[in-house]
This record gives sequence, C-alpha cells and structure tokens, in this order.
Amino acid sequence: MRAVIQKVTRARVDVVASGKRETAGEIGSGFMVLLGVSHDDTEADARYIADKTANLRIFEDEAGKLNLSLKDTGCAVLLVSQFTLYADTRSGRRPSFSNAAPAETADALYRLTAELIRGHGITVETGRFQTHMQVELCNDGPVTLLLDSKKGF
Repeated sequence: MRAVIQKVTRARVDVVASGKRETAGEIGSGFMVLLGVSHDDTEADARYIADKTANLRIFEDEAGKLNLSLKDTGCAVLLVSQFTLYADTRSGRRPSFSNAAPAETADALYRLTAELIRGHGITVETGRFQTHMQVELCNDGPVTLLLDSKKGF
C-alpha cells in the first residue's frame, strides 16, 4: 500500500458526475492522503499505513520543530483512493496498472484504512471510490511524504 501524505491548511475533494459537481469530503488543517492499494496488500498493510498516518509527527510544536502528530493537534484527514500510485511507466508511453488491486479488494482496504485511522480518534473525510474526483488543497510547508507499507515492515 502506498500513501502520499501532504500536510495541509485545507483540502477538499469534489465528485464530478453528469456535469454536476458535489463535495464529498472537506477538512481544515490536517493531512491530504492519496492512497494506492496493490494487488498483494492485506489488512496488515492497511494497519501499517493507518498507524503511521495517525502518529507521524510533522506539525510544529511551540519551538517550531516538527514534533506533533494528528493525535496531538486534533487535525483531520482527507483520504482519497488513487490507483495511479501503482502505475508502472518503465515501458512504453502508456502506464500499466497491473500492480493495482482489483476494485473490490482496493475498496475494502481503502475503507478499512479510513476506519483504522478513525480508531485513533482522528476525523476522516473521504472521496468516493471509483468516481471522477477533483482535489483541491493548500499544502502547508510544503510538507509531502511517501509511505510504502512494503518498505516499512
């Protein structure tokens, strides 16, 4: 499982369908998390990403050091599924997505990750799985990190 985490002052995801735009999730300060699920990911990968996300200390303390987590600050998460994080662009010009999980598996692990983060007492807003979405955010810092559960165990 891969997650791109951006510290934000605000973030919003809109769903666009039939020419209509509807806000699916919106937060103030916190993390914008783009989550990619691989074909071989399991509940253990979701747990790793959720625990790391909840406990990453990348908010400033009184001394200006990146020393506080979501749990310390009461900030929220906007979690958006993004299968393109598993794009393979090594060959040709059209990306291959064969490493991404099938939709049913990806949706289940995406939902589980959201629930596991909520289990840490953190508010989680989400996009809508398998829809066309538009994401708007204000990256704070900027701080952007990449988590990969296969490199973390």
